[in-house]
Amino acid sequence: MRIDQQPRTRWVDQSAFQPRRPDLRLGARSHRVDRSGTLGEDRIAVQHTVRTSTAEFSLLLNAPEWLGRRGIGEALRDAVAELRAVDLTYGPTRPESLVSRLRREEISPDSYAPLADLVDRCAAMRAATDGWFDAWAVPGGFDPGGLLGGWAVERAAARLRAAGVHDYAVLTGADLVVRGHAAHGGPWRVAVHHPTDRHRAPLVLEMTAGAVGTSGVSGRQGHVVDPHTGEPAGQLVAATVVGPDLAVADAYATALYAAGPAGLAWFRNGSDYRALFAHRR
Repeated sequence: MRIDQQPRTRWVDQSAFQPRRPDLRLGARSHRVDRSGTLGEDRIAVQHTVRTSTAEFSLLLNAPEWLGRRGIGEALRDAVAELRAVDLTYGPTRPESLVSRLRREEISPDSYAPLADLVDRCAAMRAATDGWFDAWAVPGGFDPGGLLGGWAVERAAARLRAAGVHDYAVLTGADLVVRGHAAHGGPWRVAVHHPTDRHRAPLVLEMTAGAVGTSGVSGRQGHVVDPHTGEPAGQLVAATVVGPDLAVADAYATALYAAGPAGLAWFRNGSDYRALFAHRR
């Protein structure tokens, strides 16, 4: 039996990064997967891309050979099915989704266990961010969009682990979740590029477990609302947060984007999460 690793991230000295190519790149508006080096012994590397109605996801699996291609295929199908199910079942723009039905008070949060978990997470992040992440302060009613994508990825990742795949990366836009090791046998090397200045060297992370969540790089103006005023947030051009769980990192990034520099106080006093970028306009 394999015990899932605790989140671990190491910030790499830029001079040490140059001769070693990253496995993954998070850019201003998209992600990129670089070709890995030599595949480790007794491993099977798989890369798959899936698009839902709202996002594109890349899944990279460094799976044990004993699982077999059939077992790996089943694990991949389970993860993809979870991503599609979250999109169909919880998307706030879908009239018949559980979130939309909750808005119309046709159901209660505890009608479905996953919906209750989603609502509880939103409530916890509202408390953790002093109300700067508030899924209930959105025009139209309850909208978990600030953490829904990260929640979907974490649920898909749980499907991979349940199937026996403990070394993987799942990326969407400027967000990612990683566990275990890349195909070359070492930690996942992630180059996080500056969200607006393409000439600056990337910040490089070596990760065996953890997540990176970003808000503000979609190119849309006014997509994050100040929950206290109802006006579009405008202090920052982008916010990026790293930590153990992508749903939480996404929510923190959304809240930091809305709050501006004042939100940096959330990441002190031994927090498991850290702000990588918080750039003023």
